[in-house]
Amino acid sequence: MNMKNVLLPVFYLPPISWFSVFLDPENEVILEQFENFPKQTYRNRANIYGANGKLSLIIPIHHNGKRKMKDIEVSESEDWRKLHWKSIKTAYQSSPYFEFYEDKFIRLFEEKEKYLLDFNLKGLEVIQQIFKTEKAQSLNKEYIKNPGEIDFREKFSAKIPLEFEVEEYYQTFSDKLGFIKDLSVLDLICNKGPESLTYLKNIKQLY
Repeated sequence: MNMKNVLLPVFYLPPISWFSVFLDPENEVILEQFENFPKQTYRNRANIYGANGKLSLIIPIHHNGKRKMKDIEVSESEDWRKLHWKSIKTAYQSSPYFEFYEDKFIRLFEEKEKYLLDFNLKGLEVIQQIFKTEKAQSLNKEYIKNPGEIDFREKFSAKIPLEFEVEEYYQTFSDKLGFIKDLSVLDLICNKGPESLTYLKNIKQLY
């Protein structure tokens, strides 16, 4: 197998397309921690399927003047963890698999990580536990503008068309509002459970 070095941004409960790249057995994953934190990206937001359609859960950032992703602190001025967990529970409690994974997900929102990077990495750990995967990854050592790795730092955006081909699957509210593609991997896990890994393996990259 020819391994490819891949540079991925570190997201909050990442979208499905991100996970298809992360878990690809041909990809040697390096995570970006030195980039300047870009606003309005999945680094501090996750999209879920609420009763009224797409719902963005946004982690508030403590503005301490630091710019590097690894130095970004989460704000404690509001109880966002409680709010996010309540939104997730409301959105997915009637999905087929939520109850099986609820205990694992709730732990993420009970811990007080100071830094966004640490919180996101903890989320990644929780999802790997659910998938029973042990995909190795490492953090980069410095910021490189044009890295030798395949660069995915700007590939996942709600603003540009998806560069992945994803199949529709049943979502809790899709009867009412239709299929919403590439939500947080949480949506896939709650609706497809043990079949999620197979689904991720079948996603095609369009480039």
